Amino acid sequence: MSRTPIIAGNWKMNKDVKAANELITALIPLVKDATCECVFCPPYIDLPEAVHLTKDTNIGIGAQNMHWEDHGAFTGEIAGEMLKALGVKYVIIGHSERRQYFAETDETVNMKTKKALELDMTPITCCGETLEERESGKAQEIVVNQIKNGLKDIKDITKVVVAYEPIWAIGTGKTASNAEANEACGWVRKTIQEMYGEDAAEAVRIQYGGSVKPSNIVELMEEPEIDGALVGGASLTADFAQIVNYDKK
Repeated sequence: MSRTPIIAGNWKMNKDVKAANELITALIPLVKDATCECVFCPPYIDLPEAVHLTKDTNIGIGAQNMHWEDHGAFTGEIAGEMLKALGVKYVIIGHSERRQYFAETDETVNMKTKKALELDMTPITCCGETLEERESGKAQEIVVNQIKNGLKDIKDITKVVVAYEPIWAIGTGKTASNAEANEACGWVRKTIQEMYGEDAAEAVRIQYGGSVKPSNIVELMEEPEIDGALVGGASLTADFAQIVNYDKK
């Protein structure tokens, strides 16, 4: 089965509205011929401007988080309904930084993923192990459990994008070897196959994330289990276009 590659830039807590405008304006012509699905995920304050600037382009806009409820007494949170009303089409869920600093759990990941799908948004649901977990031989166990618990009882798993991000490779300059990244994405696909069947597993797109940059994207995308990338620091400049256009190098 042919899976459309998806490359998303996670800006994290970077870029005010002016800076976001400048970067998006620079990138629009550079990625207009991309063969992959191209997504930018800026901070909340940039979303209205980002959606406006990318109208009638091949760029989709995503949020970096959302709540699982539609409204209520959740100070500081943003509902998926609010994002959808803006024109946001994607949302990152369960990023390791959300798990580490903001008490995200597999249970909340599951609720948020279901809510995103209910709203016809594409969740980019994250999983990944720490360096300690990998060195102690528990990487596969951790990743498999995150998938089993975070993606259980999903009506149509093929609408979910999974991002495998080894925590030890995020923002560190370290990258999993091509073989390590492919192997872990294979764990994800095998687990989804056990949960939802072979056809569903073959349709699900699995990204790799963790110090992805122009110099390593081509080799990563050659791996059979890797269908794209969730890019952090390298998505904050116009050089991100080199990653999006990896197949034109």
